[in-house]
Amino acid sequence: MEDPSSNGISTAPLLPQHRGPWWRRNLRLRNPLSSEMSGAVGDLGTYIPIVLTLTLVSHLDLSTTLIFTALYNIATGLLFGVPMPVQPMKSIAAVAVSESPHLSVSQIAAAGLSTAAVLLVLGATGLMSFFYRYIPQPVVRGVQLSQGLSFAFSAIKYIRYEQDFAASKSGSPRSWLGLDGLILALASILFLLLSTGAGDTDSSSSSSSIEDTDGSLELSQSKHRIKQRLRILSSIPSALLVFLFGLVICFVRDPSIFKDIRFGPSKLHVLKITWDDWKTGFFRAAVPQIPLSVLNSVIAVCKLSGDLFPDRELSATSVSVSVGLMNFVGCWFGAMPVCHGAGGLAGQYRFGARTGLSVVFLGLGKLFLGLVFGNSFVRVLSQFPIGILGVLLLFAGVELAMASRDMNSKEESFVMLVCAAVSLTGSSAALGFGCGILLFLLVKLRSMDCSSGFFSFKKSKNPVNEANIIP
Repeated sequence: MEDPSSNGISTAPLLPQHRGPWWRRNLRLRNPLSSEMSGAVGDLGTYIPIVLTLTLVSHLDLSTTLIFTALYNIATGLLFGVPMPVQPMKSIAAVAVSESPHLSVSQIAAAGLSTAAVLLVLGATGLMSFFYRYIPQPVVRGVQLSQGLSFAFSAIKYIRYEQDFAASKSGSPRSWLGLDGLILALASILFLLLSTGAGDTDSSSSSSSIEDTDGSLELSQSKHRIKQRLRILSSIPSALLVFLFGLVICFVRDPSIFKDIRFGPSKLHVLKITWDDWKTGFFRAAVPQIPLSVLNSVIAVCKLSGDLFPDRELSATSVSVSVGLMNFVGCWFGAMPVCHGAGGLAGQYRFGARTGLSVVFLGLGKLFLGLVFGNSFVRVLSQFPIGILGVLLLFAGVELAMASRDMNSKEESFVMLVCAAVSLTGSSAALGFGCGILLFLLVKLRSMDCSSGFFSFKKSKNPVNEANIIP
């Protein structure tokens, strides 16, 4: 029988052939293993301060939070195939510890469940995908820019000033010397910069293109040496080493930690949430959290995933449902309300995470700490150098803010910057988002030809990138 390939006819299977199970494909290495492990700690600059504050002020059960967030990390790493972060719901945490009276654990759980219910409904009904499809890109970039700069501003405060997380305020300027001094923070910045640079992963390819176009043997050898050095530096798990160094400093600062360690997790129990808890949690904490979760935990995360992983852009529906399901599982047991966050994704990517394997590593680490050390691990976290947390948060914030660098036209940049400015000064992503949408419509209205007497929406292949209103 004649081989079809001999006639130039290629045959392809009717169904796509995938090698191995789906979870193995999602965990397939795309970077050195050391880089994935380094990227795993990229979002701890936001995670640790908020968890520590809620534990000290609101008596959050640290063991339960570590165990459930560990399970979330492992599940999202397996399902999404990207370094999907699991971070605290920041508005709920801010209200819980900064307003008086402080929210109880039951009220915090009620706020998390209320927010989760809204996101679950938006995701299940497809409304979240509709919003994601038609929200103009300059507005999304404005939200990302404001969130990134907010992280960077907080990071600078962590580095420069003493922090009292229990009182939610900064103290006196940090001293230069000491186990949490400025020199330690600056040395961490220097180490991260030398090993990771500006986070540009395309430096090697650009070097090779220059090498190919120049016939000089000496220049070619020089470029080769540079590429080798950059490859070696990028293989160093720099963020992981900085974090582990911070853990060592914890025990050096206070050796009595060894005596306070108690092994074993705390007992799980279902919270009793009263009607008053539901009302207080919803109106005081869930109402400001819901718009932030929609914008930063879903819209901005999906957009950033498309920027960082063009072949693996996340679905707004799946991310929204994921936030809802996570909190419906954990909040009933007193775990901290969580969401996904663009800042965490940017931080993990910045330090080398490229697949779900990095957050699986992080989840396994949290699970070990929660099961072995339980609530006594709060003694370790309370001694962690805040300056090092500030350094990790600084790199994550800058990486997120740099996602807005693709605004090429003056019109797009104008909308983005106003949206970011309002979000920062008003301390509300929802307010900045509303102003950005209004400004975008006004700018488009100015250049419209209204002679046709009606308006219609132009549906593009990528509406987030080309959301335009035309006559």
